[in-house]
Order: sequence, then structure tokens, then C-alpha cells
Amino acid sequence: MMQKLRRILEMIRFSHTLFALPFALFGAILAWHEKGRFQLIELVGILLCMVFARSAAMAFNRLADRRIDADNPRTATRHLPAGLLSVAGVWAFTLACSAAFVASTLLFWLAEPAIPWPSYLSIPVLAFVCAYSYTKRFTSLAHFWLGASLLLAPLAAWIAILGMHRLEVPATLGLVVFFWVAGFDVIYACQDADFDRKAKLHSVPAKLGVKGALRVALVCHLLMLGALVGLYFLAHPPLGTIYLIGVGLTAALLVYEHWLVRPDDLARVNQAFFHVNVVISMGLLAILVVEIVLLRM
Repeated sequence: MMQKLRRILEMIRFSHTLFALPFALFGAILAWHEKGRFQLIELVGILLCMVFARSAAMAFNRLADRRIDADNPRTATRHLPAGLLSVAGVWAFTLACSAAFVASTLLFWLAEPAIPWPSYLSIPVLAFVCAYSYTKRFTSLAHFWLGASLLLAPLAAWIAILGMHRLEVPATLGLVVFFWVAGFDVIYACQDADFDRKAKLHSVPAKLGVKGALRVALVCHLLMLGALVGLYFLAHPPLGTIYLIGVGLTAALLVYEHWLVRPDDLARVNQAFFHVNVVISMGLLAILVVEIVLLRM
């Protein structure tokens, strides 16, 4: 049983929760900052919803892509194509996580005041996130669908705490996530540009080539930085100098990420994809926490 659980966590790359979770907490901290009140039940609800929604969506992605993964030399050793996990077992895990996600949204009814929106929106949100798994079959904009899926993390966290109040703040933070994720997913997809063309799958690298795709990724990350600056002006109470320092450090990390990956050298894509982006997400969250703590002193 423990070996099966370990394989499931490996399959869904549970460690990659570090991409979206910090931004969900980022949105929650901004909401608590504006609300002037923290509630533990809201934090527990956000953590559970994030873990279960991402786990369900990632497991569903592996189910949807299992035949494609089997044909791609880079992904043929994944758990389903390699027979390390059964399709029935992964389906059971997906459905269990989906049910747990919907159930977790009920926690926000216990907050003060009660917020019903997470429960109302849980199934549409889960459907949208899972639908990403089929987008590369018909559009090169699949990377942006993924960005929109992760955009929902900070937006949903804000709504879970403040409802539909001042949505321009979490929407701007959502744009940060949208362009950040789309950009690094385009970079990651460069590894499969040739395979995607042969398999008649759609992606920016397959359509524009690796060089053109890296330019698209660069534009996305420039727009991400613009949204981070926009958030500085929208947050209330206002953010300060430490936040702007964080934006500058993020810009430096993005420069490093694009330096690592070049059209004629994709050997360091995984380093750029995982290590740099985890530092960006966790680093921005840490900067915001320091900023809020100092503002409250």
C-alpha cells in the first residue's frame, strides 16, 4: 500500500504543488491583509482545496495522456505507460481527490462570515482545470489554458476569504500566475517540439520552433513582471519597498531562467523549469510575508 501511494505521489509530481500553492497563499495573505483578520479555518480550507484539486487534475492528466506518453521516448517510463500503476487505481485516486476537493470547500461555510462561493464554483473550477489535459489535441494555446488553470489559485483563495469584493486585486495577481505559468510551460514544451509535430499535437514550440517559442516565453515573463508592478499599486493597505525588491529579484531569476535555456541547448530545461520557478514562487511568498509583518509593526 505504501509503495502504491509513493508511486501515485511520484506520478502526480506532488512536489510540483510548490508552483501554485505559494500563489494561493499569496492571494490569501493579501485578502487577510485587506480584511484585517486571519481565520485558521480559511487557511486549512485553502490548503486542502489546493492539494486535492491539483492532485485530481494531475492524475486525470496522466490518464488522458497515457497513450501519448507511451509513444514519447521522454515520457514512456511514466507510471501508467510503464505499468507501475493500473488505470483503475488512478481513476479511483482521481475521483477520491475530486470528491475531497468539493468536500473541502464546505469548510468556508464555517468561517465568519460564511462564504458560499467556493462550494458553488468547485465543480466548474475542477472541470476547467481537468479540461486542460485535452487542449493540446486542438490548440497551440494549451500553455495558456494551463496558465488560466493556475490563475484560479490566488483568485479562488481571495474569493474564499472576501467573496467578490475588489476582484481587481486577485485578478491582477492571477495575471502574474497566468503569464508566469504559460511562459515556463512553453519553455518546458520545447523538449517535445519534434514529437508533437510527428504526433500532430499542438504547442507553441511545434508551431513556431524552439527559437520562436523562447521568444513567446520571454514576452510572457515580461508581462508577468508588469502585472507584479500593477499589484503594487492596487493592494490595500499599500505594499512597500520590500515588495518592490522582491519584484526586482524575480526579474533577475527570470533572466537567469532564460539564460539557462537556449535554442541549441535544452539540456538545462528541467533545472530552469523546476528549481528556478520554485524559488520564484516561494521567494515571492516569503517577501510578501516579510512585507506584511513589517507593515503591521
